[in-house]
Amino acid sequence: MMQASRNIVRFLFSNLQPISITPSAGLKVFPPPVKFGNIEYPERRRLKIMEKVPQYPPGMRAFKMQKRLRYMRGPEEVHNFLLYKQYGIIATGGGRLKHNHFEMIRLKLGRKLDQNKMFAIWRVDPPWQPVTKKGQGHRMGSGKGSIDHYATPIKAGRVILEVGGHCEFFEVKDILSKIAQIMPFKAKAVSQKILDRDAGREKWREENNQNFWTWKYMVQNNMLGCQNWISPVDKLWFNKYL
Repeated sequence: MMQASRNIVRFLFSNLQPISITPSAGLKVFPPPVKFGNIEYPERRRLKIMEKVPQYPPGMRAFKMQKRLRYMRGPEEVHNFLLYKQYGIIATGGGRLKHNHFEMIRLKLGRKLDQNKMFAIWRVDPPWQPVTKKGQGHRMGSGKGSIDHYATPIKAGRVILEVGGHCEFFEVKDILSKIAQIMPFKAKAVSQKILDRDAGREKWREENNQNFWTWKYMVQNNMLGCQNWISPVDKLWFNKYL
């Protein structure tokens, strides 16, 4: 029985004809190119060099200043949108930008920026806030220390720089993300589409939130006497901006 089945299999395989397969290329459908429209370019397409020390009028002495942490706390209410509606870096936390940070951003972006079809602009002021420091080994007292450097305070939601032109987000996302990672505060690369999406999500959450016990409700109603021990910052922004 086994021998008969083997003979049948050999007979079937011996009568098979060779099949030739010719590879053929299929039709590929690519999406149409993006239409950018009329893009308005600034006068200078590359980031300008920021001054390390602010220029004072002749005869005016450089003033000293307290820390003024309120300049870095809370949300940014003015420069929190993109002027050219394309791409940029936005801060998600507060901090200070020194002159070496400005130079790092300018050099890194200048190497990757195609000046023929792209541009970049600053959205922050050059360093203007004096930061004082005493010499090594000095005791406390004897007045305020001398000015060590100048910095620019940044709030959460502040646009640091903008990039635009005839380019898509995936072309500049890598370099913008790398620059955002080495900032002295938390930041991220964004586009106008991402900002609109995040704003829509935030609005939807506020309108459809079914949890009655929110931070805002508990702080405003002093639940469990929380206003006696929480930070004054939490009373203003309800644990959103630390």
